[in-house]
Amino acid sequence: MKIEVLGSGCKNCKALEAATLQALTNLGLDDPIDKVTDYGEIMAYGVMSTPALAIDGEIKLVGRVPSVDEITRLLAEVGN
Repeated sequence: MKIEVLGSGCKNCKALEAATLQALTNLGLDDPIDKVTDYGEIMAYGVMSTPALAIDGEIKLVGRVPSVDEITRLLAEVGN
């Protein structure tokens, strides 16, 4: 599974990365999390508000830091 956190590296981007890492741990997964900080790459996804979470190239969340439970559900859905 390819997991990407899109954003500049701000506080919310770091919070999204930490929550995603916790969700992966909850699922017993060790997939790496790629950080996309280049604005050109972020805009190529059509993202205009960060942070954002992409799973396997598909944007799943934009402009907010969701709960660990929500991220866990998203990862579990994609993993099935």
